[in-house]
Amino acid sequence: MRGALMGQRGRPRGFDRDTALRTAMEVFWKYGYDGASMTRLTTEMGIASPSLYACFGSKEGLFREAVELYGSTVGAPAQRALEEAPTAYEGIRALLRANIVTFADPERPPGCMVVLAAAAGSARNEEVSAFVTERRQAVREVFRQRLARGVAAGDVPATADLGTLAALYTTVLHGLAVQARDGATTEELQAIIESAMLSAPRADP
Repeated sequence: MRGALMGQRGRPRGFDRDTALRTAMEVFWKYGYDGASMTRLTTEMGIASPSLYACFGSKEGLFREAVELYGSTVGAPAQRALEEAPTAYEGIRALLRANIVTFADPERPPGCMVVLAAAAGSARNEEVSAFVTERRQAVREVFRQRLARGVAAGDVPATADLGTLAALYTTVLHGLAVQARDGATTEELQAIIESAMLSAPRADP
């Protein structure tokens, strides 16, 4: 009897966890947290509810892992673009451009998973709402830190209000996600980026 139980515990899940998580990410990205019902998730992932709970703990746990996956895969090129550019403003422009490539990709859900998950109604779950808010605030801090590097390097004026600038570019990024979800073209999104960059205070040459 004990051997039989141990054999059951040792059985493989019957699905690939990484593939299932990537599928869940796409579902949350497309429908938002509330729109991604358990039925929709399990159907798309090809697993039963007990398997989902056993593997990910809960829908919220699955969502958190999906957000982490989004950041480490979909969001990685934009992060590299920001960090590797020679100046802060070039980095911010590169990050925004890299994001609109993702936002307007016809092979993927439009917009940004993290931004639009909340817009789709995740505020009904306070813990999920707080988690998404924390992630969005982290983006603003990334902008602020890159601008601070620009001040140290001399390409951003020391008098610039870095907090306000970081908030501005975060707002632009979120707005681009919404515009993409509403059907804006890459060219339209590019024009928005260039308009936003015109407001950047420049250091004296």
